[in-house]
Amino acid sequence: SPLNALLQAMESEISAAFDSGEPDDILSRAFKLSVTREDICTLQPLGWLNDRIMNFYMGLLVERSKKEGYPAVYAFNTFFYSKLSSASHKGVKKWTKGVDIFEHDVILVPVHLRTHWTLLVVDLREKTIKYFDSLGQKGDHICKTVLKYLEEESREKRNIELTASEWTLHSMGTEEIPQQNNGSDCGVFVCKFADFISRDKPIIFTPEHMPYFRRKMVWEIIHQQLL
Repeated sequence: SPLNALLQAMESEISAAFDSGEPDDILSRAFKLSVTREDICTLQPLGWLNDRIMNFYMGLLVERSKKEGYPAVYAFNTFFYSKLSSASHKGVKKWTKGVDIFEHDVILVPVHLRTHWTLLVVDLREKTIKYFDSLGQKGDHICKTVLKYLEEESREKRNIELTASEWTLHSMGTEEIPQQNNGSDCGVFVCKFADFISRDKPIIFTPEHMPYFRRKMVWEIIHQQLL
């Protein structure tokens, strides 16, 4: 059938991305990022996703959010949180030059904790800050750090005081979101948490979906288009 032919073509393209050519071949360029074959290979089974893959995928989510019917999404890059936590608002003030983050519905903050990826999500419509960790660890201090950032950003950029008491901060529990069952899928979990949230969809995937998500992400990154 035509669908099978399409799927086979996609599969062979994904396999080729992993298997043929040089590690430093550039397979995709967008969002001021170049993704090499070596980067793409982190999407192989049990690979650890790197900053370039994470940031490129966040770029695809932001791009999609400009279409009709999606919430307006802003994504910080993966270096933002570590810079914020070490240098406070002063250290990241220039990161939002020419951007009013408060004009968006959802802000995604991928967080890199040495060897583990997690996601913080600000919903400006609901005034919530939620922390998503596929290993079930709490991130209450991370939520507080980002709320403090939002207060300072709002004061500085818009001259508006946020009322901290109106905000709800919450680390998602292990019964609320799917959990990884190995030591290497955290980056894929973060990308898919962000994908579902940026469509206002309930998070219904499971660890069993990870091998499929990894291959799908290869195709999406190469084609700069979310399926």
